[in-house]
Amino acid sequence: MSETSQPMIDEVDLILTNARLRDELEPYRDDSIDDPTTRSMPLQKENEYLASILAWERAPALAIAQWFDPPLQIPAPESLDDTGLAVELQRTIEQLHSQNIKLTFTDHLSDRELYRVIYRDILPACEKKVDAPGKCLEWRCLEDNDTYLMYYATPVERRRHQEEHQAELPKAKRPNFRRKLPD
Repeated sequence: MSETSQPMIDEVDLILTNARLRDELEPYRDDSIDDPTTRSMPLQKENEYLASILAWERAPALAIAQWFDPPLQIPAPESLDDTGLAVELQRTIEQLHSQNIKLTFTDHLSDRELYRVIYRDILPACEKKVDAPGKCLEWRCLEDNDTYLMYYATPVERRRHQEEHQAELPKAKRPNFRRKLPD
């Protein structure tokens, strides 16, 4: 086989993979599959995109606590003193990270408040568990847009929001609880 025939074989493999992925996606067909921007992608990238859609469609929706084996159970927030809660919070954040669950916008919450969010909102939440390299579930620990505007929005974002919504902005503040979370 000559050196020039190898890229042609790779191209054929990519085309066959693309056809297979499109066939497997047929029952899930919607605008994301027919997105015209996929046609401008290199075939390898398009196949990665289609494979990620297929993985999403086939992924089971489970309570996040069920993503773990055994299921993740943490003590109720009111059962822990401040020291025990800090230790349990760090351990729980690391466990969430091990399942590619990334917490963002947490610095306005105390340790106890963040632990409550995990206990009350995150662990029982039903989400699709997609095992794909480089993909994560980002959980934004925000209750409302005002919290984002107050603690996390850049001056440009704040100004843009004010212009678009003709609304008073909450006073910008620095978050009280700076924490280093796993990336």
